[in-house]
Amino acid sequence: MTEQVQTEQPSLLIVDDDKIFCEVLSEAMAKRGYTVTTANNVDEGLELARKEPPEYAVIDLKMPGKSGLEMVTELKKLDEHTRMVVLTGYASIATAVEAIKLGAIHYLAKPADADDIMAAFFRDQGNKDAPIRNKPLSVGQVEWEHIHKVLTECDGNISETARRLNMHRRTLQRKLAKYPVKN
Repeated sequence: MTEQVQTEQPSLLIVDDDKIFCEVLSEAMAKRGYTVTTANNVDEGLELARKEPPEYAVIDLKMPGKSGLEMVTELKKLDEHTRMVVLTGYASIATAVEAIKLGAIHYLAKPADADDIMAAFFRDQGNKDAPIRNKPLSVGQVEWEHIHKVLTECDGNISETARRLNMHRRTLQRKLAKYPVKN
């Protein structure tokens, strides 16, 4: 009689306000051997994580209500071994640094696919061969980075960020609604 070794599928929590993205990524990760649960905001995600802390998590940075950075912080408190990847369509140096400081193992700009996320989960070392820019950031890129740095310092509070930047709130909202400035 042969003894069967039962292997448990690793658990994955996906927290993103884009329901279609959650469905597509959930299916892709299930095919890669994960038991997947999804949530569309931080509160839902935390409710699921409190019931059973996941081994892995994919967290969108910008969602209505609480930010993905808050989700990272709370997941880290629940289980310090959860491997978290933060995804965002609003990538900035400031938020990337904060996500890593708070406990994420990687930070990816959208669009990212299941293979990118899988690679990020298992990448424990930095990449010494990462490309280094030959030219400085454009004025638009510097502005984008600065706005997001101040927004992070203000815990996502648009009104306080606008005050600190000496900018009208609506102007700031328009700038934030745009995609990051290209090179």
